[in-house]
Order: sequence, then structure tokens, then C-alpha cells
Amino acid sequence: MTQRVELAAVLDRLAVDGLITDYAVALDDGDWAAYRALFTSDGRADHRSAGGIEGEVGKVAAWLEENMRLFPMRQHLIVNRRLRFGVLEQDLGDTARVQADYLNPMRSAGGEEGAAGTPDLVSGGRYDFALLRTEDGWRVREVVVREKWRRLPGRDVTG
Repeated sequence: MTQRVELAAVLDRLAVDGLITDYAVALDDGDWAAYRALFTSDGRADHRSAGGIEGEVGKVAAWLEENMRLFPMRQHLIVNRRLRFGVLEQDLGDTARVQADYLNPMRSAGGEEGAAGTPDLVSGGRYDFALLRTEDGWRVREVVVREKWRRLPGRDVTG
């Protein structure tokens, strides 16, 4: 590889990492406009394994907005990011796949907002992101949530 190609690969890795972080922050902050903006125009999300829905990003964002109101405290920790670049129309690096584990503690609206305390629900699993390089930078074409486990007060649920 030439230095120019190596530099481009590093810059792409940083941009993809930023996109995945922006995804977590949008979910945690309930910034649904920012969430939608992370996706391609035909972007899709699949939250079925976590009890949610699957569909185009606008539909899923509306569902998340409604359901996440139940949990004003959310913290998506996305770790162990495995990134692979792909080929689209003979150009190296126009697509990418990211598999990343997540840990997601949430506290229900029943508690005092902003109050410290034990989360009411904690779940963990893996995200599978399909990304596309666009004129506006890297965007999510598809994300699939694969919940592996869930802990509720007093009991564990394994997926």
C-alpha cells in the first residue's frame, strides 16, 4: 500500500468510528432528526430481536421516539468494533460492515429524571451495521440489532 492509500484507510476508519458513536449518542439523547440523518435515503433498521420493529429509518425512528420516552435515562455503550471495508462498483472502500457489541442500561420514567440509581433494564448484544460512502460521508444503509440478553429487576432474560 502507498502512504496515500494508508492515510485514506485511517481517515475512513476514523469517520466510520465517528458515525457509530454518533448513532449511540443520537439514541441516548433522543435526537431523532440526528438519528435519521445518519442513514442513507433508503436506510433500514431492524430492532425485532429487542422487541422492536423493522423497516425504513423514518418508521423506525418514529417507533423509537415513542418507545424510548419510557426510558429517559439511556446509555448505549458500543464496543469491540470489527470493521471490514468492501467493494462497490470496482472501487475499494465504498462499503463497510461493522459488527460491534453493545451494553445498554436504561432507567424508566418512573424514577426521578436525572436521578442516579440502578437501571430498570440492562441489555446486551451485537449491532451489525452495513455502511455506504456517500457524497455527505459515511452513512448507515442498514443496522440489525441482535439482542443476546436482557436483565430486568429480579430476573434475567436470555435471547
